[in-house]
Amino acid sequence: MDTEQPGPVSTDRYTKKKDAIIAAAAGILNRRGVKGMTLADVAASVDLITTSVTYYFRKKEDLAVACFLSSLDRYDVLITRSLGAADPRDRFLAFLANFLELNRRIREGEEAPLAVFNDVRSLRDPHFTTVMTRYRDVFRKIRSIFDAPGMEWMTIKKATARSHMLLEQLFWSVTWLPRYDTEDYPRIRDRMFDIFSHGVARPGTAWEPKPLAALYSDLGDTHETSRETFLRVATKLINFRGYRDASVEKISAQLNVTKGSFYHHNEAKDDLVVACFERSFGIMRRAQTLAMRGDGDLWRKLSSAAAALAEYQLSEAGPLLRSSALSALPEPIRQGMVDQFSRASDRFAAMISDGIAEGSLRAVDPSIAAQMLNATLNGAADLPFVIPGLQGAEMGKLYAKPMLMGIFER
Repeated sequence: MDTEQPGPVSTDRYTKKKDAIIAAAAGILNRRGVKGMTLADVAASVDLITTSVTYYFRKKEDLAVACFLSSLDRYDVLITRSLGAADPRDRFLAFLANFLELNRRIREGEEAPLAVFNDVRSLRDPHFTTVMTRYRDVFRKIRSIFDAPGMEWMTIKKATARSHMLLEQLFWSVTWLPRYDTEDYPRIRDRMFDIFSHGVARPGTAWEPKPLAALYSDLGDTHETSRETFLRVATKLINFRGYRDASVEKISAQLNVTKGSFYHHNEAKDDLVVACFERSFGIMRRAQTLAMRGDGDLWRKLSSAAAALAEYQLSEAGPLLRSSALSALPEPIRQGMVDQFSRASDRFAAMISDGIAEGSLRAVDPSIAAQMLNATLNGAADLPFVIPGLQGAEMGKLYAKPMLMGIFER
């Protein structure tokens, strides 16, 4: 075991060791979240003792921040390389290509993993503010993709929503890209770019989703101490504060009930997160089923389901639980939730495939398009934090429409 004593901080050895610790920690952070990552596990993975790691990072929160900042620096490099092109489409394609190339190198062991930002809200200040300040800098640079002559119609709100959607696609892609060989990445790049650019709707198609009023009925007893209310409040807190800060005390306080009442409905906090996911999956299935039972072609049905779920996020009954909560769950439970996300995507893929056969949708890759739509709807829960004052009625047109009709379309 390496019991290296503190030495000059300017040495290459110090930097290399620190980078190795961050790389190892990022992998553990992605699997276990901030809550589950320990300095002892990180130390063991780089053949150090825990006290040696604390020489570089006093607390695990310091190490988590370093992981997030390192990944944001790498995203910054990707977008900086992409902004040399004058045309927004070329910038967008370059950014997507650069991301997939980085993902390829990571999968093939040529580079360290990127830290997934699922659990960033579990950080407390000043750590959270440090990460989010840097995140906003990178986000603004990504949003500048759309800053070009001829794009004056794209308001700051539209550009913000579309940039957020793009990042959500990249963050979510780590769950489905491993299904493909890395040699298929050029094809995946082209298919993703085609969907980003033109959506799944046929040219000339109108955006006329049908409201799904029945989505809000029969969702359970609305009495203040009902299980449905517990799940709704817990979902909001977990989305906003992260798993770590969504404590039993805070959930109970918002409902003005005792902790004992909480445990009457939920045996443990992990059980509550699973129940929140199950509720969200049930609502997604309901929207898909209601849309499929409605009138019109598959374009009308798909757009109706997508718009309804996007708008649901800002309704009194919403939001749906973000996939970011996955990292808080034990790994065996987490896989079951990922499987349910996949089933939701598979149902969208079936709708898209039928729409292509019917002729109401463009010929796109149904599986990739469904994953991208799933990521968009999941990310919609976070949009109110990105665009303050957003109204629920705006969500479908502002967020779901660009995904289904193309981000460069008005």
